[in-house]
Amino acid sequence: MATPPSPSTPDAPRFAFDRRVCVAANRWGTRRAVGAFFGLVSRLGDGMFWYALMLALALLDGRHGLQAAMHMAATGLAALLLYRWLKRHTRRPRPFRACPGVIAHVPPLDEFSFPSGHTLQAVSFTVVALAWYPLLAPLLLVFTVLVAASRVILGLHYPSDVLAAIGIGGTLGALSLRLAHDIAAFA
Repeated sequence: MATPPSPSTPDAPRFAFDRRVCVAANRWGTRRAVGAFFGLVSRLGDGMFWYALMLALALLDGRHGLQAAMHMAATGLAALLLYRWLKRHTRRPRPFRACPGVIAHVPPLDEFSFPSGHTLQAVSFTVVALAWYPLLAPLLLVFTVLVAASRVILGLHYPSDVLAAIGIGGTLGALSLRLAHDIAAFA
């Protein structure tokens, strides 16, 4: 009698759509210009873009900008700790390791796939930054979508890793805003 696949393996039937989308997006990334573009987006999403934004806010908008940057940094630290904890406990292999037909177009920053740390960080940073500076929405929303897409196109994450990270990052950003509001009201 055959043993059903473990829910954590990419062979489980519930992951079939996830695998198909991952393979299709990854093939698109084999085009030189596409791979280079999303590789650059991913590299910026490693932190450079967010650190530059926080520095710019702090330098260009005085105390308000510094407060926004500190709020983003605190939320980013919480996001980092959360996604590292989740990766350590879920231990989902990256698609390029477990899914035939998927190659990594750039080296991963860590071993596991779930959730996408880049996406979780991008969404949580964006939620907080837009609460402080709504006019940044066109830039930040486009960049965040590109970061999320890059993770699948580059073969580093399944779509479900990215979707989960969007939910977790959005929730974390919203909780951060709520906490900041409560602290300001209490002070």
